[in-house]
Amino acid sequence: MTVPNDLLYTEEHEWVRVEGDGTMFIGITDFAQEQLGDVVYVELPAEGTVLSKGDVFGQVESTKSVSDLYAPISGRIVDVNLQIERTPEMINADPYESGWLIRVKPENSGESEELLRPSEYEEIVAEADD
Repeated sequence: MTVPNDLLYTEEHEWVRVEGDGTMFIGITDFAQEQLGDVVYVELPAEGTVLSKGDVFGQVESTKSVSDLYAPISGRIVDVNLQIERTPEMINADPYESGWLIRVKPENSGESEELLRPSEYEEIVAEADD
């Protein structure tokens, strides 16, 4: 399981990558995709959708289960990875790069301070594995 040091995380197993322009890419973690198994379908919102932190913004369906996706920050979706909807297995193959889900322009950049640092996320995952 990979936990990149340049990302932020949520307890719901989403990751956030802050870009230089302040936008944030969001996806699910390597741990999440391992737990889900083979991803077969992804439902994502439209570009322009406004999210509040904690909102359900889509679903990931695998051969094992269906899981909701939760917005780690508030903001407007400025880009949606449409390739994921056509090729959902990209989440399994590369969850941190080509497997990203949405890119958000945050409403309140201070919300990112509430996200987990890599070491904090690793502790949560270690407890889940016990």
